Formats: sequence, structure tokens, C-alpha cells
Amino acid sequence: MPTSLFEQFVILWVVVDPIGTIPVFVAVTAGMTPAALRRTAFQAAGVAALVLGLFLVLGQFLIDALGISLPAFQIAGGLILFAFAFTMIFGQPLNGAGAGTERGEGMPAIFPLAVPSIASPGAMLAIVLLTDNHRFSVPEQAMTALVMLLVLACALVLMLLAAPILRVIRGSGAAIVSRVMGMVLAAVAVDNIIEAVRVLIAETPA
Repeated sequence: MPTSLFEQFVILWVVVDPIGTIPVFVAVTAGMTPAALRRTAFQAAGVAALVLGLFLVLGQFLIDALGISLPAFQIAGGLILFAFAFTMIFGQPLNGAGAGTERGEGMPAIFPLAVPSIASPGAMLAIVLLTDNHRFSVPEQAMTALVMLLVLACALVLMLLAAPILRVIRGSGAAIVSRVMGMVLAAVAVDNIIEAVRVLIAETPA
């Protein structure tokens, strides 16, 4: 896994996909007042930060408690990240937003905005791998947490600017950006799997 802050930012940006959240945000906040729209954006970012923060703190303990080796989790995470990237590339539904989504101020902020649009399964797995207790010290994990918060802050800003941005890039522009991010995420997923296989081969007795 990459260790530089820039690489971590790129990975978390790709799996959180703040730009891909814009169409979802516009859809679930249709008809809301400007004040309600801002509240929904802040609530969604806050809930996503809480969910990812829990995975950052407790994810490694869960792995250790279940006796799962890091290479095995890394391969599983790589496969899921790849499947996630596959849906981004081919435009399959990712966010679970349907016509029947509740239009109240609280529920859209939690579902589908916070989970699974912002705090996606790929983001949950990525944050666990980037804060592995066996490879990264507490100060390094704290820096990763700050990078995560920076990405979420970017997502919040984009949600607040969603309507004007969507008017500029339109749906086709958002789709192109999402597919490019999907390709990047697929490459990251394959790299995770290759690295995990290398670790397993190195640990196998001759």
C-alpha cells in the first residue's frame, strides 16, 4: 500500500468519489430550501466521517479478533475495490438512490448520501488498509485521518456547490469523470492484490 500523503489522498478521493456524489446530492435534495440543502450536506459529511472514523479505529481490531491475515483481507479488499471500480466504469447504480427516497432533511443525508455514496464499501476497506496497525504508527494513522477529513471536506464543498457545478459539466461530464476515476481505482485494486500475493509468497516456507 502507498504511504505518502499524496497517494493516500488520491486513493481516498477515488473511493469516496466526491464528484460522483454531486448528481446524487442534487437528486435527493430536489425541492429543499437553501437552508435545508446546506443542513443535509453538513449532515451527510458528518455521518460519513463518523462511519469512516469507526472503521479507522476499529477495523484493524476486528480483523485481528477474527484471525484474518492482512494479505487475505488485502486481497478481498482489492477484489471488492475492483468490483466497485467495475460499476463506476460501466455506469451501474452505485448509490442506491431510487425514486422512492425519502425527501426529509435527515434521511437523505444518511442514505443514500453518507452511506453508501460517500462512505462507500470501497472507502471503508481503503481506510482500514491505509491504517494497518502492523505497518503504520499512531502518528501516521493520525495523518491518514487528517487526509480522510480533507477529502470529506472537499466532498462537503462540492455538495454545497453541486447545483452550479452540475449546470456546467452536465450529466455527461460527471459520467466521464466517474469512469476515469473507476479506471484509477481498478489499477489501485489490482496493485493491492499483487502486493498481497507477493507478501504471501515471501512468507511461504521454501
